[in-house]
Amino acid sequence: MVYGLGSILPRVLNFLILTKFYTWIFGTNPYGILSEMYAWLAIVLVVIEFGMESGFFRFAKDKELVRKVFSHATGLVGILALIWMAVVYVYIDPISNAIHYNNNQNYIIWMAWIVAIDSIALVPFAKIRQDGKARRFALLKMANVLINIGLVIFFLVILPWINKSTTLPGWLYDPDLGVGYVFLCNLITSALMFLFLIPELRFFQFKFDRKFMGKLLMYSAPLVIVGLAGSINDSGDKIFVKMLTGDQGQVGIYAANYRLAVLMTLFIQMFRYAFEPFLFKVSKDKDSGETYALVMRYFVITGLLLFLVTALNIDIFTSALLGNKDFFEGQAVVPIVLMGNFFLGIYYNLSVWYKVKDLTRYAAVMALTGALVTIVLNWTLVPKIGYMGAAWATLACYTSMMVISFFWGRKVYPIPYQTGLLVAWTALAVGLYVVSAFIKPESFFIRITWDALLLLIFVVVVGLKEKAMVLSIWQQVRNRGRK
Repeated sequence: MVYGLGSILPRVLNFLILTKFYTWIFGTNPYGILSEMYAWLAIVLVVIEFGMESGFFRFAKDKELVRKVFSHATGLVGILALIWMAVVYVYIDPISNAIHYNNNQNYIIWMAWIVAIDSIALVPFAKIRQDGKARRFALLKMANVLINIGLVIFFLVILPWINKSTTLPGWLYDPDLGVGYVFLCNLITSALMFLFLIPELRFFQFKFDRKFMGKLLMYSAPLVIVGLAGSINDSGDKIFVKMLTGDQGQVGIYAANYRLAVLMTLFIQMFRYAFEPFLFKVSKDKDSGETYALVMRYFVITGLLLFLVTALNIDIFTSALLGNKDFFEGQAVVPIVLMGNFFLGIYYNLSVWYKVKDLTRYAAVMALTGALVTIVLNWTLVPKIGYMGAAWATLACYTSMMVISFFWGRKVYPIPYQTGLLVAWTALAVGLYVVSAFIKPESFFIRITWDALLLLIFVVVVGLKEKAMVLSIWQQVRNRGRK
């Protein structure tokens, strides 16, 4: 629970403060630069990290191997990070030409350093979790976000304010750097985090075991394919929008509105933290199938409720979380990416079959299929309909992964999901949203009331059908309240 909060709470703070701030202080073009560069960062990180976090947890189960796996995993990532930095410095011109940042090579170099430092910090953070130091883990993750926010405010608010009355030296503040300060703040924060991790890094041992390294690579290397495919599915759309339209503003509008699906993404992240250990814990129970099916029902109902809360109140979310009206035109992507992320959550639910049966290699097949759908549809749709094509590609990607996993899992490890009922709830939620989209009263108050009524219809219909489940949850809440 603490590890989940330690990872999710900082993301909430980061979203609530920095998304609003960046969209307020920057226009759509600079925000597009931010979104595209961080999309590249996510993809490159997967390659440099090389699945070493999972590899560490896999072999660190044996207490006698903890130091060996830590040293080998950290050493490999460190070598890959050094190679990465050498490649960036040697080939900075062709790299900047390829992604059209000829005039901003400093952005690429700073982001490259962020990738290198963050990747090396990966295994030390994993060791903190392995050692059960939940408090230290949470504090470091919170400090990472708070330091970054503080630096951003310092460079983008305080220094510009001082510079209005007193001209600051160029080495301290350069007004022309603009969005580059975001990357600089991130780099400083990453460097500080690296220093904070020195106690863990001291555990490193300069000993090399070729045979053990081979085992570690054999386990971790396939995970790079899965991670790379996942990063393309999650971040590739921003890159494709820039690549295929050449319009950085479209990237900014799309990325900002994509982030309005925050309730769904946070819900899925929290669910994964809880579900991963749970699914193995109950896997040997006689009624494990019924338990997994019940979890799926809880997830679908909650997810659809979040979909409706966000989609029906998109005007409120947009005004509250985006600081510039220039971004508001991208609202249409929100319901699409919401449903796409909802299907991704169902896919994680369905992962029971290949995890329990130790068939994780099939996850690579499904992730690669999703990546192929992402690439093909972005390439096809974005040139025709802009960032809306990227949104539809996201929905199609996660839908394909969900459907494949459902039918594949039904053959390997049948679970009695109430498929008909879950499809009916999904159809009801989508239908209510469509009604709202077509019937929009001009009065803001009447529109909010109307959308609240539609949401109430979903709650009442589901509540009546799932009466036993609702009463059970209510009873558990009352019992905890009494304690």
